[in-house]
Amino acid sequence: MLFIRYFGKGITQDIHARLKVYVLDWTDAWDYRVIPSTVYVFFTNLLPAIAFAQDMFDKTHNSYGVNEVLLSSGMAGVVFGLLSGQPLCVVGVTGPISIFNYTVYELITPRGTPFFPFMAWVCLWSMVMHFAIAFANGVNYTRYISKFSCEVFGFFINFVYIQKGIQILTKQFTDISYESGYLSIVIALLMTLFGVAAAAFGNQSHYFKPVVRKIFADYGTPLCVVFYTGFAHFGNISRTELARLPITLAFHPTVKYLNALDGGRPDGWFIHFWKISVGDVFLAIPFAILLTLLFYYDHNISSLICQASKYPLKKPASFHWDFCLLGITTGVAGILGIPAPNGLIPQAPLHTDSLCVHDPKTGKITRVVEQRFTNTVQGLMTIGMMTRPLLVVLGLIPQAVLSGLFFIMGLLGINGNAVTNRLRFICMDKEFTHSEFNVERREEFQQYAKPDKKWHYVYVTFLLILFVAEFSITNTKGAVGFPGVLIAGMLWACYFHYIFPKDQLALLDGPAADKSTLANLHVGSSDSTMVNTLDNSEDEEAEIGETKRVRKVRRVAHNGDKGSTEE
Repeated sequence: MLFIRYFGKGITQDIHARLKVYVLDWTDAWDYRVIPSTVYVFFTNLLPAIAFAQDMFDKTHNSYGVNEVLLSSGMAGVVFGLLSGQPLCVVGVTGPISIFNYTVYELITPRGTPFFPFMAWVCLWSMVMHFAIAFANGVNYTRYISKFSCEVFGFFINFVYIQKGIQILTKQFTDISYESGYLSIVIALLMTLFGVAAAAFGNQSHYFKPVVRKIFADYGTPLCVVFYTGFAHFGNISRTELARLPITLAFHPTVKYLNALDGGRPDGWFIHFWKISVGDVFLAIPFAILLTLLFYYDHNISSLICQASKYPLKKPASFHWDFCLLGITTGVAGILGIPAPNGLIPQAPLHTDSLCVHDPKTGKITRVVEQRFTNTVQGLMTIGMMTRPLLVVLGLIPQAVLSGLFFIMGLLGINGNAVTNRLRFICMDKEFTHSEFNVERREEFQQYAKPDKKWHYVYVTFLLILFVAEFSITNTKGAVGFPGVLIAGMLWACYFHYIFPKDQLALLDGPAADKSTLANLHVGSSDSTMVNTLDNSEDEEAEIGETKRVRKVRRVAHNGDKGSTEE
C-alpha cells in the first residue's frame, strides 16, 4: 500500500521543484563565468571521449569509433542540459562503460551473436530497469553512498586513465615501429609535464593576478593538445610515422567490416534489434542488470560529487527524474548503436568548479552559477565535431597526445583525491603534520589529524582493499561484473558502524552531500520531514546576507520538497 502511495512520487517531486526555477536556470546564465566554463567543459568532455573512442575502436574491431562517441556525448549533453533536474552533472562516455562494452564484445562475438542487436537489447532491458527503479523511488538508496565510496571510485577512475595512457603507448611499438614508440613516449611525457605544470600554476601558485592564473587552469590542457599535435610536425620529427586518431565520414557510423558478426553495421544508425535469436534476447538480461547497477552507482555518484557540500548550491537536487531520463538515453543509445552515456567523473565536479565564484581575498567559494547553458551548448558543440572539417582536425591528433591527455587527467585527479591525501598524511613527518602552524593552516591535512591513528590506518586499508578489488576485476574477462564490486563496496561501508567507534567514524566517513541535497533521497521515508526541517533551520542561519532572489529560490525549492513529503 505504501509502495502504491509513493509510486512515482520522487519523479513528480523533482519535476515540480525544478520547473519552478527553470526560467532562472536560463536567466542565471547571464554571468561572466559561463563562457570560460562552456569552453572548459567542452574540452574536458571531448578530449577524454575521443581517447575512449580510440580504446573501444581497438578492442571491438572498429565497432565503436569517434562518431559513435561524439554522438553519444553530444546527445547526452543536450538532453541533460535541457531536460534534467540537475544540469550541473555532465553526462557522456566514461571509462567504465568503455570497459563494459568491449568486455561484452569479447564474450558474445565468439559464440556468433551479432554485437549491435545484442547491445541494443542490453540497453533496452536496462532502460526498463531504470524506469522501474526511478518510479519505485529506488534511487533513495543512493543516500547510503558515503564519502568512502566516492573517494575510492574517483581514485580508481584516475588510475584507469593512467593505465589507458600506458596501453596506447605500448601499442605504438607493435603497431608502427620502435621509432614511433619512443617518439610517442617523449611527446606524451612532455605534454604531461606542461599540462600538469599549467594546472599547478593556475590553481596553486600565487604569481600574477587571479584572472591570469585562471587562464592557465582553464585552458592549459586544451592548449597542450593543440601544441603537441603540431609538435609532431616539427623539423625531422615529422619523418617518423605516428599513429593518429582514426576517423570516418561526417555523421556516419564507423564501418570497417560489413559482416555484422565482425562488428559492422550495414543498417546505419538504426540497429535492427529484432534480427537476433530469442535466446540471445533473454541472454541480454544479466548484462542489462550489470549495466543498470553500473549506472545506478556511477551516475548517482557523479551527481552527488558535483553537488558536494563544499559548493554553496541554492537550487533543488534531482535524482529520481534524472535517473529516469538516463534510462531514456540508454535505450536510445542501444537503438542508435552508440555507447550509452552516464555521469562523468571528474568532469561533473570540474563543471561545478568552473562555475564557482571565489572571494578574491580569502579564495573561498561565494556562489555557484547554476544554469543550463553550459551543458547544453557543450553538447551541441560536441555534435558539431562530427562535421567533416572538424573530423579532419581530430584525425590530425597523434595517439601519443591522447596518451598524454590520459596522464594529465589521471595525475591531476589523483593529486586532488582524498585517498592520496590520506596516504600523504600517513607518510609525512610527524613534526610537520602535528605542528600547530601546518595543521591549522592546511585544511586538507587538519581533518586527517583528528581521528585516532589506529582507526585512520584501518580506514585507509579498507579504501585500498576496495580500490584493488575494483582495479583487478577490470583487468580480467570478468570485468563485466565490475558493477557488482561497486555495489558490494557501497554495502560494505553501510556496516562500518559495527567496526569503527561512532566518534571515529564521524571523523573518517560521512554523507557524500549536504542535507538539502540528500533530502531529495527520502521520498516516502518517515524521516524525510525531519531532514527537511533540520535543513531549513540550518539554512536560515547560513543565508544571512544573501540576496532576495536567492532567498526566493531556496524557499520555492524547500516548499516544493515539503509539500511533496507531507502528501
